[in-house]
Amino acid sequence: MAKTAEPHLFTERIEFPDNRLLVHLYGALDQHLKQLEQQLQVTLLPQGNALLITASRARAKKVRQLLESLYAALEQGHRVDHQWLERGIRTLNDKSARHAATGHDNNTPLPNNTEVGLRTPRRLLYPRTAKQAEYLRALNQAHLTFAIGPAGTGKTYLAVAAAVTQWLEGRVARIILTRPAIEAGERLGFLPGDLQAKVDPYLRPLHDALYAMLGPEKVERMLARNELEVAPLAYMRGRTLDEAFIILDEAQNTTNEQMKMFLTRFGEGSRAAISGDITQIDLPKNQPSGLVQAAKILQNIPEAVFVYFTHQDVVRHALVGKIVQAYEQAQAGHDKKGPARNSEI
Repeated sequence: MAKTAEPHLFTERIEFPDNRLLVHLYGALDQHLKQLEQQLQVTLLPQGNALLITASRARAKKVRQLLESLYAALEQGHRVDHQWLERGIRTLNDKSARHAATGHDNNTPLPNNTEVGLRTPRRLLYPRTAKQAEYLRALNQAHLTFAIGPAGTGKTYLAVAAAVTQWLEGRVARIILTRPAIEAGERLGFLPGDLQAKVDPYLRPLHDALYAMLGPEKVERMLARNELEVAPLAYMRGRTLDEAFIILDEAQNTTNEQMKMFLTRFGEGSRAAISGDITQIDLPKNQPSGLVQAAKILQNIPEAVFVYFTHQDVVRHALVGKIVQAYEQAQAGHDKKGPARNSEI
């Protein structure tokens, strides 16, 4: 006697117009489909340009939404890889967990967000999480944007991409990148060279991002024409920066005085993006972080937009996200016993 299908299972059919994209959607040897099946407890059966999704009705609907978002990204010319798929699966699992806990779903979007992508001369960039999409919108619209969250979430890289795009569009006349040189005293003194040579290691990540988007030759031309400046934070004091896109990186290592000094630098036609990870503060013990204080002081100013990232937004190796999550959980347990230095907002 044939076994009757379980009544709670539901089969949904989804069709894709362009067969050529299905190779990238399904992955080599259907690896993407196998990954979805294993981690989401669904059955996926390709049929020509269609795909049958068998799961509970709610799960089938969510998997369909994920596949449609991935296909839309492919239509936009983006590359769907293992990491993007992992983030989509994690988003679905998190939404399901919240639904089980609260009895209702929310409107957290799946990570396609191709409508807010950025095109630089050497790269087409797009947000890989909903929070990154929110961040890019803020960078495009707000005059002052704060990005706070763990390493690997694209805070600095996307800010540089937004700055390059707005410079190319003529919305700003120059780009200024800065970060605090934390060890500006004794330890820097042991490094060879003049002052610029001593601070270059601290500014190298900003140079790398620019090279990736513009190429070394264009970056050097911009530097020569004063359309680009990469300098330690101390160089900002006493200046008024007009018509510029200004990025302050590693802002968790600013003092209150340095943060106030920076925030009062930008002038007419300028935008400022401030990024940092308040769990990695390298200031001396008992020295408050300017980023932590700014988040408290400026939270009610409408023109100051705050975007908070978590381990779910890590776009490096999947293991990095798990490491960040483990530290977040350990910190949460520690905070129950007492406030941690510098890290409470």
